[in-house]
Amino acid sequence: MSEAERSGAADSTEDELVAVARAVKTRGLRGELVAELLTDFPERFERLENLIAVEPDGKRLSLALEEHWFQSGRIILKFAGYDSIEEATALIGYEFAVPEAERVELGEDEFYDWELAGCRVETIEGQQLGRVREVMKTGGVEMLVVESNVGEREYLIPLAETICVEIDTESKLIRVDPPEGLLGF
Repeated sequence: MSEAERSGAADSTEDELVAVARAVKTRGLRGELVAELLTDFPERFERLENLIAVEPDGKRLSLALEEHWFQSGRIILKFAGYDSIEEATALIGYEFAVPEAERVELGEDEFYDWELAGCRVETIEGQQLGRVREVMKTGGVEMLVVESNVGEREYLIPLAETICVEIDTESKLIRVDPPEGLLGF
């Protein structure tokens, strides 16, 4: 990424982004920000020089990352050109992202939640169930929350290989082979 500092606009507003952190408050007197981590790969910050700041309204801004460190399960970010509490306050609520092309590559049969969101879900017999609204973390097997195509019904489908027998993120399709009773019919 060759983004400019503080006032520079991101190269393209069309690029898909992957959020890696969200600013929640300022810290210290030098313009540092405390941010929630939105990535399972915090080590990625070691090689980042720039981040794309996304305003709540979607406007993008390119920022040069001067330094970062981890503290109490969060990340502290210091951007070039943001050298006071007042300047850093302007970034509270922003998400910081990288282009999707720079996401951490996962292994075979591993998926990001955002890749599954919006996928059509159907049974192996071809019965349309709906679309994935979200992936619910349960502490055990993750669950696909599927909004029904008809009515206000919702299905909770375990994200297990024996049930989700085909996941095609390119085609945005998940085929399931649910055990008897899972779907309530």
